[in-house]
Amino acid sequence: MTFNFKKLLPHLAVLAVFIIAALAYFNPVLSGKKLYQNDIVQYKGNARQLIEHRAATGEELYWTDSVFGGMPTYQLGARYPYDFIDGLDRALRFLPRPADYLFLYFFSFYMLMLVMRVNWKIGLLGALAFGFSTYLIIILGVGHNAKAHAIAYFPLVLSGIILVFQKRYLLGFVVTALAMALELQANHPQMTYYLLLAVIILGVAYLIDAIRKNVLPHYFKSIGIMVAAVLLALGTNAGNLLATSEYSKESTRGKSDLSINAQGEEIVPKTGLDYDYITQYSYGLSESLNLLVPRFAGGGSGARPDEDSNAVKYLTDQGLPKGDVVRFINDNVPLYWGDQIIVEAPPYLGIGVVFLAVLGLFMIKGRLRWWTSAVIIIALLLSYGKNADWITSFFIDVVPLYNKFRAVTSIQVLIELCVPILAVVGLWQFFNDKNTEEAKAKALKYAGITIGGLLLILIALGGQLFDFASSMDQYYMESDQLGIGFVDALRDDRFEIMRADALRSLLIVGVIAVTLFLLLKKKLTENIVLIIAGVVILFDLVSFDMNYVNSDDYVTASEYDNAHRMTPADEIAMKDAQSGDHYRVYDLLLNPFNSGRAPYFHKSIGGYHGAKPRRIQELSEFYLFDENGIAPITRENIEILSMFNVRYIIDTEETGYVAKENPMAMGNAWFVDSLKIVANDNEEITSLTELNGNQLAVIQQDQKDMLKLTSTYADSTASIQLVDYDTQHLVYRSSNAQESLAVFSEMYYPHGWKATIDGSETPIARVNYTLRGIKVPAGSHEIVMSFEPQVVTTGSNIMLGSNILLILVMLGGLFYTFKKKS
Repeated sequence: MTFNFKKLLPHLAVLAVFIIAALAYFNPVLSGKKLYQNDIVQYKGNARQLIEHRAATGEELYWTDSVFGGMPTYQLGARYPYDFIDGLDRALRFLPRPADYLFLYFFSFYMLMLVMRVNWKIGLLGALAFGFSTYLIIILGVGHNAKAHAIAYFPLVLSGIILVFQKRYLLGFVVTALAMALELQANHPQMTYYLLLAVIILGVAYLIDAIRKNVLPHYFKSIGIMVAAVLLALGTNAGNLLATSEYSKESTRGKSDLSINAQGEEIVPKTGLDYDYITQYSYGLSESLNLLVPRFAGGGSGARPDEDSNAVKYLTDQGLPKGDVVRFINDNVPLYWGDQIIVEAPPYLGIGVVFLAVLGLFMIKGRLRWWTSAVIIIALLLSYGKNADWITSFFIDVVPLYNKFRAVTSIQVLIELCVPILAVVGLWQFFNDKNTEEAKAKALKYAGITIGGLLLILIALGGQLFDFASSMDQYYMESDQLGIGFVDALRDDRFEIMRADALRSLLIVGVIAVTLFLLLKKKLTENIVLIIAGVVILFDLVSFDMNYVNSDDYVTASEYDNAHRMTPADEIAMKDAQSGDHYRVYDLLLNPFNSGRAPYFHKSIGGYHGAKPRRIQELSEFYLFDENGIAPITRENIEILSMFNVRYIIDTEETGYVAKENPMAMGNAWFVDSLKIVANDNEEITSLTELNGNQLAVIQQDQKDMLKLTSTYADSTASIQLVDYDTQHLVYRSSNAQESLAVFSEMYYPHGWKATIDGSETPIARVNYTLRGIKVPAGSHEIVMSFEPQVVTTGSNIMLGSNILLILVMLGGLFYTFKKKS
């Protein structure tokens, strides 16, 4: 067996190009700067307690009480024993963030092209085009790192599947197992779910092919091998998967038993997310043309007319000072006129890539064409959300787990994957001598007519086909100072931007089409064509990406690490905690349930997360939110805050930031005088209006029965105090003359928490809809609550066994391959 370094050399050069390209685009990281990613800044607020505990002790924290009154850290970056795949993943992401994810885009797609037997030069171009797709860059800019992480492994998973179907069973098994393990390690279930949809469609395409070619035994053997590989991958991620599955049932993604809303109206109990929440970000039907013309709908929500625009000219012609006009335009007038509430940037694939993909549709025969076409069409239809209700409602109501995910536009990641695949394979087919010159010329003609014709129609007739109107235009028309003249000028600006981009796209298509035509005429070589097409495509994509993620988005490491600014009010609210007290803070400086600022400094009742604990979310909707957003502090909601031991409420007044002390804060635990027994969640959550300090607790009958509670009584001498505090271990001392119910200002979570009284385990009940309650016998006692999640122990043991098995399979495969070649 000999090693051919010459064959490896081009691939090493390609990897070097990927490293250079990733670092060049995110070059400020080389000088120590950091890309300001809002979602990551919010995440760091939520996870600060976990991160600092890990740094200080070297141990993992599986519960945090700094966010939402308390929740598991399973979705906040918790790590698990024996997670060897995490080490492999970190080794692949060796570049500074976020250049590491961009490199991963490139690497993974390139591996897929090699598996599909595409020439390395074309694979290089395809990988760069895939990685620089605007959407894939934008999600890095805003901090959707887990999403980017999961998308980056899509092509690698497909590589393993295709290897199995190529009858390279052993290699395919190992690659599929490793790739799926890495995909699951990224921990973005929504993206993995979308990948599953694409894989199912691919499986159907292979099945049809197997029936046509009469190779069903090979097909089912391949399916069996892939199922085994995926099961092994699941095992290597068992810790995270089992913990996530457990938590999801208690999160907003799980089933709710409430059949009324905060207004008292009857509703259907939720089994997932609301339709309106799922479809809140729905792609507009006409916005599909963003694939051809990047700013067809005006660009991102932050795009504004420039100083020479028709809108500015119209207002200055009315005699308004230009400086005032420009400021008004920048603050209030978006160019974006699409259907979405907010969009960072259009999901532009590059017109050159789209043109080559259409060329590929005319060049490629068989299952690849039908698979990619089907995935693109289904993904596009589902991304329309409420604008294509017939298919969206079907998927929400019928397709398992689809109603667990929001932001339907995210499914366009499958388009971001399939269009470059079509483009690369189409170009490879165009270069391939197996196709006749006539077939190539016909495909080039049809692709040119299709894309060029659409662009010409937009250039010539776009103003008649579309009105370029946004939902804000009515407001402008009704304004005394603006009126219909201003709206007409603004719509002219939107049309002119679209037409300018359409002309640019037409020029790019023309350059690529002409170079391919000259190749057919033997006037240019394949290498020259690749260089021209590559330069044009990458210039188009990178220059457009730079409008949205550029050097202006970086801050110094110090600024990044101190992104959450402490106020004088925070200092006041922290002073008791610094002396060892355990209490919570309610922060109204920002939306408390959509910001990681408060958990960064305090133990907070709020936080920032896409899958909040369901009961705290429901409680906030009933008592802390109103029709205008955050409800003002009232008697009812101060009782809610007080039972969570909220000692300070941070707000602003005319004098500045204030930390208002809450004299009603209930402390860490208390005995109650009486109980209100209710039958269900509806009664429990609505009965919280009757709370009055420590006089009453609300409990469901089954919870009371579990405690075997016969009576409850708290006289003036009864007391319970927190004497030793650790996030996952709380020790209380109690004294009471009779048996009673103790209520703790800690978030109830039905898994992992154990309570003992003088060393004997006792059940924990849910009281007041969200808190913990324990029956405490008469006398003086030591009560200990500790978080000992069995799911982590079980998952870690499965991970250990699965990783050992995967390593054995890999070593066995290497031995078999070496022996066979020798």
